[in-house]
Amino acid sequence: MFRIHDPSVDPDAPGGPLPPVGALISTNREQLWVGSLQEDIDVRLVLEEWDEAPPPCGDAWDEEAKGSIYLRGQLSISMGLAGTAVRGLRLAGGVGDYSVRVYAGNRDQVTRRYAQLFDRHRNPLSDEFQQEKKTLEGLERYLVQLWRESLASNDPPPAPPNRRDGGPGGYGPVSGDAPWSAA
Repeated sequence: MFRIHDPSVDPDAPGGPLPPVGALISTNREQLWVGSLQEDIDVRLVLEEWDEAPPPCGDAWDEEAKGSIYLRGQLSISMGLAGTAVRGLRLAGGVGDYSVRVYAGNRDQVTRRYAQLFDRHRNPLSDEFQQEKKTLEGLERYLVQLWRESLASNDPPPAPPNRRDGGPGGYGPVSGDAPWSAA
């Protein structure tokens, strides 16, 4: 399992999302928890930031889930006891709410094949077991796509407010001589 979150958020602090039992993801405001069905085999993760919602990936993946997360212009990826894979990756979309689409492939297959290793080999520390385990590394894969929903909108930006003197933009007077008020 791994979590995508804002670097200022402690992924293990109270109030985080519940583990995604029976689901691909679990989210709260500032974290996205992606659930692998096992914790001993390395997985492959591709993270993509888009300017707008990407087209669906189709049948190339076994599972798909959608969610949203609030990020302050950066993200980190934590892997539980294995540590942090990515810390403070800067996002082009900046601060705000991000839509997230997660695709997964081979989760069931890797879990099944890993369990079969224990049936074939009595000792998980044996060379044979370790060699077969290496063949599973990276077979379980994830694609995480994220984009700022507000930036993806095709609506024109709102017009700036009028100034107190009737001119466009801002709230204060045109010259620096008069007092400025934001009220």
